[in-house]
Amino acid sequence: MKRFLLFLGIFLILLGLLFPSAENKTLSLKEVPIEDEKRAMFLSYLEYESLLKGKDQKGLEEELTHMIDTLAENHFNMLIVQVRSFSDAIYPSEIFPSSETLVSHEGDPLLMDILSFLITKAHEKGMEVHAWINPYRIRSTDDGSTLSYKNPAYKWLGSNQVKIIKGKGIFYNPASSEVRALVLEGIEEILKKYAVDGILFDDYFYPDDTIDQENYQAYLKEEGTLSLDEYRLEQVNELVKSTYALVHAYNKVFSISPEGNMDNNYEINYADTKRWMQEEGYIDYIIPQIYFGFYNEKKPFYETVRKWNSYITIDTVQLIPALAFYKVGKVDQYALAGKEEWEEYQNIIGRQIIASRPVSHYKGFALFRYEYLFGSKYETEAVINERESLLHLLKWE
Repeated sequence: MKRFLLFLGIFLILLGLLFPSAENKTLSLKEVPIEDEKRAMFLSYLEYESLLKGKDQKGLEEELTHMIDTLAENHFNMLIVQVRSFSDAIYPSEIFPSSETLVSHEGDPLLMDILSFLITKAHEKGMEVHAWINPYRIRSTDDGSTLSYKNPAYKWLGSNQVKIIKGKGIFYNPASSEVRALVLEGIEEILKKYAVDGILFDDYFYPDDTIDQENYQAYLKEEGTLSLDEYRLEQVNELVKSTYALVHAYNKVFSISPEGNMDNNYEINYADTKRWMQEEGYIDYIIPQIYFGFYNEKKPFYETVRKWNSYITIDTVQLIPALAFYKVGKVDQYALAGKEEWEEYQNIIGRQIIASRPVSHYKGFALFRYEYLFGSKYETEAVINERESLLHLLKWE
């Protein structure tokens, strides 16, 4: 313990020396017992395409086991695994086709039940598994011919339930009650079949500003009084409330990982994040993507994480900042004057964790994403240094 306290003191002194004008220079470490801090890792469909696709069952099992072992050995205790990214599934589903990120063509037989395997291995290591769902995205291209007849979106092509947005993709209509029912049906299938610890939505909500025009006009004809913006926020709120109730019926937790920029949540995505953090019955964890450095000119990290914390006014909602390991060693153009921070410093993620711990609703952190930390594809000297700095911090605790 003495050695730990000495190391911590030196670390914080160095922090002040490195950032003499930064607000975080005087932060102290919050007393968070190791077993209570969520240390989460996002595992996305991009990992499936890069690390899993094309392997036989033995190869898949070996790679998945390696992932879990790597996370457990480095003191992570929560896996956020993307189970549905494009109206599909990485598990055998009676509702959605198999994901093209794992098989040659959407709907082809899966070699194994990846979700079941991950849950078993993770739970053996004491690690939680949260199923990550993109509720509205069907495709990231506007080519409808790639949809298999097994995809529930296939039957809705050309209808009000699905829209092809040129240059952007194909999406379900958030204002459709039939779409909401489909999303909930898919979530309940997971909750019934798998021992997941929770469900998570990411930041993709409203895809554009025309998808719900037919619905809104019908609403006005029925003497609805909400403005268009209010109406859109309410459509997403309906799904969020219903999902929370469903997930809690199975005694699990529900999380959302919205954009770190609050203005974008309201003006572009119609994600009513403040309401979710201030009223019962919406979420358990808020995992905002605070993908900003300390010197980001528009959204400096410490100021932004404190602002997110200040929006939480009920004790049932806890904060888990999502951190941008993918920016390590790169120029962050949108940070303006702070654009070179991720190139210049290689201990940012660890310092962001320390900077987050003192805020009152802090519950842990989440890193985007697995391959940026532990895959050879992105490994550079900067990544190695940043990773070692982070893992050294976690190891000492």
